[in-house]
Amino acid sequence: MSLIKKPSELNVQAKIKMLIYGQAGTGKSTLSLSAPNPLLFDFDNGINRVNFEHIKSTVQIENYTDMLEVINKEDLSDFDTLIVDTGGKCLDSMANYIISRNSKMGKSNGTLTLQGYGERKAEFTALCKLISSKNKHVIFVAHRETKQDGDDTRYVPLFGGSNYDSLVTELDLVGYMEANGRKRIITFDPTSRNDGKNTCNLPSTMEIPTIVNEKGIVTGQNNFIEDHVIKPYIARLADRIKLTEMYNKVVSEIKDQIELITDFTGANDFVSRIDSFDHVGSSKSMAAQLLSDKAKCLGIKFNKETKLYE
Repeated sequence: MSLIKKPSELNVQAKIKMLIYGQAGTGKSTLSLSAPNPLLFDFDNGINRVNFEHIKSTVQIENYTDMLEVINKEDLSDFDTLIVDTGGKCLDSMANYIISRNSKMGKSNGTLTLQGYGERKAEFTALCKLISSKNKHVIFVAHRETKQDGDDTRYVPLFGGSNYDSLVTELDLVGYMEANGRKRIITFDPTSRNDGKNTCNLPSTMEIPTIVNEKGIVTGQNNFIEDHVIKPYIARLADRIKLTEMYNKVVSEIKDQIELITDFTGANDFVSRIDSFDHVGSSKSMAAQLLSDKAKCLGIKFNKETKLYE
């Protein structure tokens, strides 16, 4: 079997990987918990700042090994989403783990050596692969840091430099979250002031509904990511699968018709009917190619002047 796949044969990824980052106090942890059936790996005590009604299953991380223990040994079948909150604190915990295994990876002040940073990058890459292997939606949460780019101020994820560079290539979405009073906005498209990534074709900017009022009373359901990110993405996948099925059906019909061609008369008859098929995507060009291949096998040629096979 060939490893080369036609568009209709490609595997479709049904799980989303995303990063939510932004200024402190905007509700990033709460927003991440609006994903379907989440399990939160809490490195930053973020769960303590979430309204009680919105709290979901949580692993309160004391050591990086706590996360490895859960992912490798516990039953995660009840969960559809894995959340790492925050990515920066996860990397800090990972650094302590690396130094505890090999003191030469750390300096006297507790920070990593150059070799230690290389080891952490490799460990983080391995963690991302491990999480991805669980076939869940994945959300990383991060604080923001401010960078000056000439006269411009940019807000970027606080996520360990090269580790973020490696991670972002694997993500489907990067959303920058900020607040103006009680109005909260998430921006998925990159701009001159924030990072972004939007391979799911979501609206560039989306307002996040207020679900807790000034008195701390819950006024709405926490389902933004599930309803406005995951479900639209799944719906587009369903449309794509439907188109693939329609494409495969019409190509099958075309192949059956071409199989019946035995001479130039049959070939010309097919040409006259080529637009009568319910074409999808590139099925018409596929039909032309299949007919050309059939003509070669029969030893008949296409006359460009008469537009007929002879």
